[in-house]
Amino acid sequence: MKNSIQIPEGVKHIHCIGVGGSGMFPIVQILLSQGYHISGSDNNESDILAMERGLGVKVTLGHAPENLAGADLVLYSAAIMEDNPELMAARERGLPLWERARMLGALSSHYPEAVGICGTHGKTTVTSMLTQILYGAGKDPSAVIGGKLRAIGGYGRAGKSGLFVYEACEFRDTFLSTYPDTAVVLNIDDDHLDYFGTVENAMKSFTKFAGMARRVLYNGEDENTVRAMEAAPVPQKLTFGRRPGNDFWAAGLEKKDGLCRSFTLMHREEALCQLTIHVPGEHNVLNAVAAAAAAWLLGTSPEDIAKNLAEFTGAGRRFEVLGKVRGFTVVDDYAHHPAELAATLRAAKELGFRQVWAVFQPFTFSRTYLLLEEFVQALSIADQVVLSPIMGSREKNQWGIRSEDLGEKIPGCVCLPGFREMADFVLENAKEGDLVITLGCGDVYKCARMILAG
Repeated sequence: MKNSIQIPEGVKHIHCIGVGGSGMFPIVQILLSQGYHISGSDNNESDILAMERGLGVKVTLGHAPENLAGADLVLYSAAIMEDNPELMAARERGLPLWERARMLGALSSHYPEAVGICGTHGKTTVTSMLTQILYGAGKDPSAVIGGKLRAIGGYGRAGKSGLFVYEACEFRDTFLSTYPDTAVVLNIDDDHLDYFGTVENAMKSFTKFAGMARRVLYNGEDENTVRAMEAAPVPQKLTFGRRPGNDFWAAGLEKKDGLCRSFTLMHREEALCQLTIHVPGEHNVLNAVAAAAAAWLLGTSPEDIAKNLAEFTGAGRRFEVLGKVRGFTVVDDYAHHPAELAATLRAAKELGFRQVWAVFQPFTFSRTYLLLEEFVQALSIADQVVLSPIMGSREKNQWGIRSEDLGEKIPGCVCLPGFREMADFVLENAKEGDLVITLGCGDVYKCARMILAG
C-alpha cells in the first residue's frame, strides 16, 4: 500500500507564509477546493496575490505575528528564513508547522496515480505540457505547476479523477517528502550546490526519489540521469530521448516556420503519432517527448496527445511572448541556471531577429559565485546583455559577489541599479527587429512590463 501523510484532524484554517510564491499558489487552490480557510502573507505585491485575493484568501503584505490569528496550521515555503517573525511566533504558540514540501507530500499521497516530474531544468514546461494533454483529453487531473498554464487558467487545479501531476523540486530535497507513483526524471545538473555540495550528491537524491515510485520515465541521453537511475530500485524503468535506442524518441524532426517543430513520437519501433509543438528550441523537443510519453503511459490515446500538445503555447514565464514596443519584441523567461540560459538564448538566436538582448536578474549569491564562468559563457550567446543586482532571496552575501563581477567578463555588458534604469536603457538602445528577453526566477518580469509600457 502507498505511504501517506494526512493533514491533522480539526485543522480548518491554514496560514501560508510566502503565499505569493508560484509553488505555493497551486497548493492554495487545491486546499481551497477541499474546504480549508486560507490566509497568507508575503513581502511583495504580485499577480499571484491578486489572484488569491480573488479566490477569497486573506492576504497581508509584510510578516507579523498578528497575521497568525485563528490559524490551526502554518504552511511555509523553503525560502522562508528561520528568523521570520511569523515562523518564530508559530513555534512559540505551539502551532503545527508544515513546510510546503510536506503539504505537497500529503496531496501526492492522496491520489492513486501521482506523477512527480523532476529535473534541474524543464520541470514546469513538462508538467504544463502533461497537464494540458490530460486536461484536454478529459482525464480531469489535479495539478501543481510552477508556472501559469493558460489552458487551466492558473498554476494548478483540483480535478475529480485519481490523477495528480506535480512539479517535484530537488531544492533542499523537497521532492523526497512526496509520494510519486510515476517519476519523470528530465536531467541532473550542477544546481543548488550550496545544499548538495557536488553533482554526485544531487544524483543520490534523484535516485532516492525515483526509488519511491513504481515506475520511472527518464532521460536516456543525460549521463548523470542514466547513472542515477541505474541505482534506483524501481519495478519499471523506461527511457525517453531524441534518438533511437530509447523507449520513446523523436523521429524525423523538422523545423517549421517561427517557433514550430514537428516530429513522430516513437515507442521503440512503433510510430505512435505525429507531434507538432509551438515552443522554440531543441530542449523543448525533448520536453515534449517526455510529456507525451508520460501521457501515453497514463492511458491517453495518441490522437489526444497530438491534438492537445499542438495547442500548448508555453507556460507562463517560459519564453512567454509579451508583445512589441517601438518595433522590438519582448519575451519573458524563467531561466536562471546557465544551462537554461544557454538553451533559451540559443533558441532565440535561431528565430531570425536582428539582435537578441538578455536582460538578466541573477538569483542567489551562491549560484552566481559557484557558476560564474558558466554564466559568462551562457550570457555571451546574446548580442547585448543587461544585468540587475543579484537577488539574494534566502541568502546573505557571504561570498561578496556582485553582478559587476559577472558583467566585467561579458563584452559590452551593462550593469544597472534597478529595473527602471534597465528598462530605460533598453528603450533607448534596442532597435526595430530586436528580441529582448527578460530572464530570471525572481521578479525581473516587472522590468519586462516597464519596457512594454514604453
